[in-house]
Amino acid sequence: MATNTQAEKLLQYVRRHGIIRPRDLEAIDVPRSVLMRLVGRGRLVRQSRGIYTTPDYEPTENTGLAQVATRVPRAVICLLSALRFHGLTTQNPFEVWIMIDKAGHRPVLERPAVRIVWASGDALRSGVEEHQVEGVTVHVTSPAKTVADCFRYRRRVGVDVAIEGLRDCWQQRKATMDALYRYAKIDRVANVMRPYMETLT
Repeated sequence: MATNTQAEKLLQYVRRHGIIRPRDLEAIDVPRSVLMRLVGRGRLVRQSRGIYTTPDYEPTENTGLAQVATRVPRAVICLLSALRFHGLTTQNPFEVWIMIDKAGHRPVLERPAVRIVWASGDALRSGVEEHQVEGVTVHVTSPAKTVADCFRYRRRVGVDVAIEGLRDCWQQRKATMDALYRYAKIDRVANVMRPYMETLT
């Protein structure tokens, strides 16, 4: 039978990390029945499939990234969402932009809404950083890779957004010209980016 100690341990975990997933329960040695009991009593709330929080939980601007990473661990946060994460845009996308393998399956999420781009090889795997967001490991393209991706997918995000990201990336010193050029070559947009890069130096 579940004990009050187990329930308190679970609640402490959620208060510390912001969210809990059923697969986190094993690490803290709490049975799934305790989670369901706390949900039934209103002490925890199901935010979306596989994600639970306290009722007074205040989401941050990165909560959507953590929720997507929970449901689609191999997804890479990219484009507008990565620009926002790195502070390289004034845009505030309501969807989470993710990059997934061309050989993968389209993920199905209740929320948040996602926009998917497909990639493979170095275009998918290079320039990916790991960040901890609300206790969840989130894969995000680096500033330089994000800018190169924006030029690669400029028809989807807008050339003005790509240029803004490049300018802010350089002015905030979040990437060197060498790094920007390396990812531009990987994304096959070096010729497109070069004139804009030259105006910055």
